[in-house]
Order: sequence, then C-alpha cells, then structure tokens
Amino acid sequence: MLIIPAIDIIDGKCVRLTKGDYDTKKIYNENPLEVAKDFEANGFTHVHLVDLDGAKKGSVVNWKVLENIAGQTGLHVDFSGGIKTRQAAQQAFDLGAKQITVGSLAVKNPKEFVDWIWAFGEEKLILGADVINEKIAVNGWQESSGKDIYAYLDYYFEEGIDYVLCTDVSKDGMLNGPSIDLYKNIIEEYKEINLIASGGVSSMEDLQQLKEIGCYAAIVGKAIYEGRITLKQLSDFN
Repeated sequence: MLIIPAIDIIDGKCVRLTKGDYDTKKIYNENPLEVAKDFEANGFTHVHLVDLDGAKKGSVVNWKVLENIAGQTGLHVDFSGGIKTRQAAQQAFDLGAKQITVGSLAVKNPKEFVDWIWAFGEEKLILGADVINEKIAVNGWQESSGKDIYAYLDYYFEEGIDYVLCTDVSKDGMLNGPSIDLYKNIIEEYKEINLIASGGVSSMEDLQQLKEIGCYAAIVGKAIYEGRITLKQLSDFN
C-alpha cells in the first residue's frame, strides 16, 4: 500500500483543518515547498496537495505552490481544490501535476467529467468521493449533494475511472481512526478500483488495517504534523 503525505494550503501556507471546518485552521509551516522537500528526503514518492482556498472559492488560487513543488521536487503530485474547468485541469498538468483529484465538478456535471476522462486519460484523474453519512459532499465539504456514495461510484465505475479518493469528512483531522467498514464495502463492491483512503489515520495500526482490507493507498496528514506518526515509520512501512 502506498503512503501519501498530504499538504493542505490556505494563503500559501501549510495548514490542517478538522472535519473540513475552515474556522479550525492550524498553520504548521509557512513554506509548503520546505515540507514537500522534507517528504522527498525521507523517501516518499507521492504527495497529495490540496488548495483549500480553491476548494472554498470554486476556482484554483494557489497555482504557485503547485508550480514550486512540482518544479523543485521529484514528487508525484496529486493536486486538488477548485478544479472546475478543463482549462484549469490542463493548467495543473502543465505546471507539473501528475494527477488531479476532482470532486465537486464530478458530482455536479458528470458529462463534463466523463469528457475529461476521455481527454486526459483515466490514469491522470482521481475521482474525489467526500462522504458525510454515505452522501457525497461538495464545495470544500461545505454542502451535501444528497447523492449516495454507491450510486456515484456505480456511474463512474461504468465510465472507466481507475482511482477513487474517498474521505469520510466526519473523520478528517480527528485522529480517531479511518472508516474501515466504508472502505471495506467499497473495495468489495468495486474490486478493480484503486481506492485511496483519506481521513482519520492516527497510528501505524490504522495503516496496517487499511493495507489488510486492500486499499491501494492511504493519505496521512494531521498524524504527521502532530507527531503521532514519524516520517521514518511511514517510510519503513512504504
């Protein structure tokens, strides 16, 4: 199982939220590039880079952070947050993102996102599935779409999506364990999808559980920044 450290950005700074609530913002480092270089120096190959300003605004804000990290490290950058147009998707790739995660657009305009799958290739696109009580959340988790997670995944599974990043919003930043049952159900239902688990990871035991149920990858954020898990432990697990 691939371990992917996360860098969340507000105002160009590395932050973390709790349950997606912007009022809970905590700044961990004012230089995201420094954080990314530290991840790379510790043997990581991937990073999940989230423009929280962009997610809230509905259009990408922190292009420069993407450009700096993609241009000055060898990390495989998955970028997300406010990518709502094909032009924005193309710009993310042009600036060095290897993959982009798209949630709100995929929920609200499925036809457009399917067009992106054909245009860019399924290997470059990660379907964002942010979940509150098994319903998909959109716009930086600020609203529920009312759409059932399994109906959502059914549709895109038929359209050939390969990668799904699923976050249980109630777990995000809480450090009380990931949604093992939810992920297990998704993996059993969609055996060919590469499931990336996100939210709640607080210990190496959590990661072991995610590995055992068959997750393709796990994103780790707050547990790193709060010192619950060391980069060496994660690197050894990788």
